[in-house]
Parts: sequence; C-alpha cells; structure tokens
Amino acid sequence: MTKEQWGQLRQRLLKTVGQNNYKNWIEPIEFGNTQDGVATFDVPTNFLGNYVSQNFADLILHEVRQENPTVRRLRFAVPSHVNSTATPARTGQSNAPRGASPKTPRSGLSTAPLDARFTFDNFIVGKPNELAHAAAKRVAEGGPVTFNPLFLYGGVGLGKTHLMHAIAHDLRLRRPEINVLYLSAEQFMYRFVQALRDRKMMDFKEIFRSVDVLMVDDVQFIAGKGSTQEEFFHTFNALVDQNKQIIISGDRAPGEIKDMEERVKSRLQCGLVVDLHPTDYELRLGILQSKVEQQRKNYPGLDISDGVLEFLAHRISTNVRVLEGALTRLCAFASLVGREIDMELTQDCLSDVLRASERKITVEEIQRKVSDHYNIRLSDMIGPKRLRSYARPRQVAMYLSKKMTSRSLPEIGRRFGGRDHTTVMHGVKRIEELKIQDGQIAEDLELLRRALEE
Repeated sequence: MTKEQWGQLRQRLLKTVGQNNYKNWIEPIEFGNTQDGVATFDVPTNFLGNYVSQNFADLILHEVRQENPTVRRLRFAVPSHVNSTATPARTGQSNAPRGASPKTPRSGLSTAPLDARFTFDNFIVGKPNELAHAAAKRVAEGGPVTFNPLFLYGGVGLGKTHLMHAIAHDLRLRRPEINVLYLSAEQFMYRFVQALRDRKMMDFKEIFRSVDVLMVDDVQFIAGKGSTQEEFFHTFNALVDQNKQIIISGDRAPGEIKDMEERVKSRLQCGLVVDLHPTDYELRLGILQSKVEQQRKNYPGLDISDGVLEFLAHRISTNVRVLEGALTRLCAFASLVGREIDMELTQDCLSDVLRASERKITVEEIQRKVSDHYNIRLSDMIGPKRLRSYARPRQVAMYLSKKMTSRSLPEIGRRFGGRDHTTVMHGVKRIEELKIQDGQIAEDLELLRRALEE
C-alpha cells in the first residue's frame, strides 16, 4: 500500500468514524511500510497508538486489506527519533495489558502545590466529618481501589481541601513511585484550553490518562462548560477502566450541581459520595483547643480566660477557616498589647467577625436536619417520590425554609428537586394547618427549630 492509497483510505475512514474521532485519532497517523504481512503506522505518542489499536484497529485493517489482501495485522509505532517503543494492534499479539498506557515521567506532571499544614495529623475528627475522614484515610493507604471515585462534598471551610491535601501527602510518602496528580477543576480547564490552543491535545490526553491517582478539587467549576466536561468524562472513564484511583471534591452532592451533564453526574455518583456536615459545637471547640496549642509555640506566654474558646465555638459556627483566622488574630493582638485573652478583649478585637458570623440558616442545613429527624435519606426527601413518609417531612422542610431563611419560594422550590413555587406554597400552608391540628407536628417543628438555632 502506498502513502497515496493511505490518503484515500483515510477519507473513507472519516465517513465511518465521524469528524471528531477522525481529527483526534486517525489524522495524526502516518503510513510507514508493509513487511511480512504487517502494516506499520507511525504515531506521535504511545497513548494514541494504544487507543487506536484498541478502538479502530479492526476497522483500519478491513480497509487496508481492501488495498492489500496480504496484510494480516497492524502495528503502531512511535518513530525511532521520538521513541523506539512500538504498540502492536489488538488484531495481532500484544505484550501490554489492554487499556494500559506507558507511565508519563513525573517531570511531565505539574501538580498544584500542597499545603504542608493540611495533613491527617492536623485534621480534627468529629461526628460531622468522621466518615469523610475514614474514607480519605482508606484511599491514602494506597491499597486496592475499593470505591471509585471518592467524592467529598460540603460547604466552604468544612475540610474538603484539607482532606484532599492530606491524601496526596500520605500517598506520596507511602508510595513515592506512583504518579499522583492534584489540581483544581479550574486548572484542569485551563490546561485543556491551553492544549486546544497549542494543538497539543494528544500530550494532554496522555498526561492525564497515565496518572495513577487523579485528584480534582472543586469540580463544580466545570459545570456549564461543555467541552471541558466532555474531556473530563473521557478522562474519568479511561482511568476507571485502568483501575486507577480518582478523588474529587465539590461544594454539593453530584446530583445537585447545576449545569453538570447527566452522564458526568452519573459517573461522579458511581463510587462513594461522602458529605462533610457543618461542624457541631464539640468539633469547633476541639479545633480551637488544637489551634491554641499551636499558637503557644509562637506566643509562649499566651493566657486565655475560661469561657473564651467556648464563646468562639458557639458564635462562629459556619466556617472553620473564619474560626481559625479569628483565633490567630486574637492571639497576635493579645501578644502585641500584652494582655490576657478575656471576654472583653475577644469582643473588642473580633467585633467585625462576630457581627458577620451571626447565625445564617441555609435551606440545605434545614433539609439535612429534617431528613435526620425523620430518619429518611436526604435524596428521598428532595426527590420525586410522593409517599406520605417522604411527602410530610418534605413539607416540614419547606415550611422551615420559608420561616427561617430569606429565600424566595421559587428558590426554595429549586432546592427541593426543581419543584414549582406553588408546590412550596401548598406545603407551607399544609404544615401551618397541621401545626394547629396535630400536636406531634407542632412538637417536631419546635425541636427542629431549636436544633437549627443552636
């Protein structure tokens, strides 16, 4: 077969595989030679050769045999001036396991920097985060992949990024030979766009699909970005097929991420999805006590009056980062003015933080409390099921959302599985009626209100 015949053959392949597949996988291939019944093709990377041999080799062989019936199998090889490794097609004999691709040197991976403070030793465990911590520790052991992906989600300052960094630190310590790539979803998108612009998509694909552990923080960032989601989806599938570990974090559960494609949501939900709940009082107090011990290394004479840490743990309840920042500021201020940290100094020094941290109850928090109270799954309460055992708690949660947050009826409806505002109105009205008629409902509402206002 001549190179001119290969050019004609490629046009036939274009009609069969479509424009996208052709541009990504067929166009980069160049015909080399035919010898002893083997047609050899030059490919730019081993990754591309592996992919084509697994997905298009039968089709290419059929077309090649139309031109030269003596060809029995295909061979894809990176030219010797680039790399001497060859990739046999699956129609012949292969020494590599199917789906495997060569390791990319660690120098080819530019991972996001890790914070040295974010280790498991510095992570305070409490009831709201104990499952997430246990799952993260299991993955960090680097053993057989038991759940893929591990998806950690929760609000700002609840410890998602801390756990992600801790996993990366442990994996690199335990298994320095493996490639661990940690980056934010924003960085994934940036690299994808850069590869498109520089026409280096093959390099991009090879790097991302040859890692041993892929860690992506804040995955909600790619919602609404079609091309990036598509590439992320294919990267995800390629790694799962090779039994490589994927760890992802987001600010909400996969099914609740707006503008995320359904196929991506489905993939994100196929492993272990773990919620980091808002911190409770005991956990916040434990975090403060741990941070005070660290601060005493900087300020040896640090003196804190009884009740101050308890006061901060109660008042700053929504964000651990704000809580830690408040303590750091308080310790520095007390050291500069040479005073003991008492309640008066605390309120003076942190007046702006305390004002900003006035209790703000969210619809999501109400939904969690109500589902826990009635012992049902959150997904069932906000889902489409209309059974009474789900419908009544749903109406209670809608009622509390209307009474305890500033959200409008349409906004509340969207947070309950995209329901119409008239459904929310009906639910609120029904609970107002039952509150008068049914003593149990009235008691439930009071218990839930108190729990939310703690």
